[in-house]
Amino acid sequence: MTMDPTRQGYRVDAVRSGDWWAISVPDLRGVFSQAKRLNRVEATAREAIAMMLDIDESEVGPIDVQVQPPHEVVGLLDELHHSVSVAEDASATAARARREAAKLLRDAGFPMRDIGQLLGVSHQRVSQILSQ
Repeated sequence: MTMDPTRQGYRVDAVRSGDWWAISVPDLRGVFSQAKRLNRVEATAREAIAMMLDIDESEVGPIDVQVQPPHEVVGLLDELHHSVSVAEDASATAARARREAAKLLRDAGFPMRDIGQLLGVSHQRVSQILSQ
């Protein structure tokens, strides 16, 4: 029984090799290619898979590109992704606190300009925050 290529997903490995990204598809022996830029890896892999399976590129199922960065930056990239996640969480927490404080201050009768000064934003921004 042949697996339907439009339903099957393919993992694609991309490793930097000189000035190119070397592409391989572990589930399909013999499917190798290369791309000059990382943003071209998926399209290039899709083309190579379609050629190997003798199907149209649009029939190739989902592709999961697994990038293997140079080992000397792996730790830094992990640190970066963690820091970005922490910063996004902190930003969301700050936005909630700003919105709640603005509502409480408005309900207490404070003028928009005073609320803005207390929150460190313009009175126009206070109006936007309160409309959310």
